[in-house]
Amino acid sequence: MSHSDESNPVQEEGVEPGAEGAEGGQPEVAEAEAAPDAASLAEHIEKLQAEVHHAQENAMRAQAEMQNVRKRSLREVEQARKFALERFMSDLLEVNDTLEKGLEVSEGEQASAEQLQEGTELTLRILRKVFEKHGLQEVDPAGAAFDPELHEAMSMLPSEDQEPNTVLFVIQKGFLLNGRLLRPARVIVASAP
Repeated sequence: MSHSDESNPVQEEGVEPGAEGAEGGQPEVAEAEAAPDAASLAEHIEKLQAEVHHAQENAMRAQAEMQNVRKRSLREVEQARKFALERFMSDLLEVNDTLEKGLEVSEGEQASAEQLQEGTELTLRILRKVFEKHGLQEVDPAGAAFDPELHEAMSMLPSEDQEPNTVLFVIQKGFLLNGRLLRPARVIVASAP
C-alpha cells in the first residue's frame, strides 16, 4: 500500500481522487453555484446598507421623540407647579371678599360688636369650607390622649382631674393635609400630681 492509500483507506482502486463526482456530483459546478458572483454580493451589500440606514433613521427618530417627551414633561411639570394652587387661591378669594366687606361695614358705620362677631364667624365658616374642600383637616385634641405623631407638647402640668399624658389645653390647633401632618397641635399635657 502506498502513502496515498494509507491516508484514504476507503478509496476505491482505479479511481482518481476527486474524480468520483465527475459523472454524478460534479463538484466544480457545485462550487461555482455555491460561490456567489460579484453582482449578487454587491446587491446583498446594498440591501444591508439600506437596512442599516433605515435602522439609523429609526434610532434618530426614537431619540428625537424621547427628547420631545422629556421637554413636554418638563413643561407640564412646570405648569403644574405654577398653577397647583390655582383652585385653592380661587376659593380663598371668597374669604378675602368677605373680610373686605366686613372692613367696609365696620369703617362706614358704627358696627356693633355683635355684627362684627357675626361677620367674623361667617368668614371663619367660609374659610373652613375652603380648607375642607382642599383636604385640610383640623386637629383639636383637647381632652384626648397625647399622640406624639399629631401633637407637640409645649409643657406639662400636674393635674388631679386628668389622667397623665392627656391633653389639658390646646395652644395652637394642628392640621392634616390629605391625611398627612401639616402642622402638629401645640398642647399642654397633664402629668401626675
